Amino acid sequence: MRRDGLISVVKPDDPPLYPRLTGWARRRAMAHMLFADHGVFRTFFNTRTRVSDEMWRSSQPLPYQVNGAAKLGIRTIVNLRGAGDNSFYRFEEEYCQRNGITLMNFIVFSREAPKPETVLDAKSMFETLEYPALMHCKSGADRAGLMSALYLHFRKGAPIETAMRQLSLRFGHMKQAKTGILDFFLATYVAYNAKTPVPFETWVREIYDRDAVTKAFRDSWWASVVTDRIMRRE
Repeated sequence: MRRDGLISVVKPDDPPLYPRLTGWARRRAMAHMLFADHGVFRTFFNTRTRVSDEMWRSSQPLPYQVNGAAKLGIRTIVNLRGAGDNSFYRFEEEYCQRNGITLMNFIVFSREAPKPETVLDAKSMFETLEYPALMHCKSGADRAGLMSALYLHFRKGAPIETAMRQLSLRFGHMKQAKTGILDFFLATYVAYNAKTPVPFETWVREIYDRDAVTKAFRDSWWASVVTDRIMRRE
């Protein structure tokens, strides 16, 4: 079973989870990050956007973008893709440590209704991480959008119907695709709350039926083709 939620925290002085890349291995990893992981597009289109006075969201940052985050005063980066022995993670970990940034690896899935414990883990994380902070997934559209919405609600007190605007086409998110289940999860609460007012956290803990939300959601085939096969979203 795939695990989500907070997986690991790497502080600037901690031993790296993976050995540093050198020589040809480093060159191959850089090529993989730029082309196989589509990082080359992120050199032209930086999706870093301010969510609040203390939080930013973005796509997967390249090394020079981690340097730029440090110049903004960012103290924590939340990686929503999780840690792994791959090019983009190993460079991110290295450059976070070089810049004195704590790297938190918190996995969220873009095509599944979130588990209750994942939502509650996110609330706990927002209460304890060091700000200013930046959250990112691969494209900065779906998982970063959901987590930005949860951040605005739990940390800033925004109503869910306002916070869920973080999941919009403005950020590249398509609610008609399979990733639209993230919108549907939040919209299910908004509809329930309109009839039977209840705090979002209480709904998640006591009422939310993940299986029912999953069965009720329907994506549009054309939108999923765009996100999955053309854009190659993760």
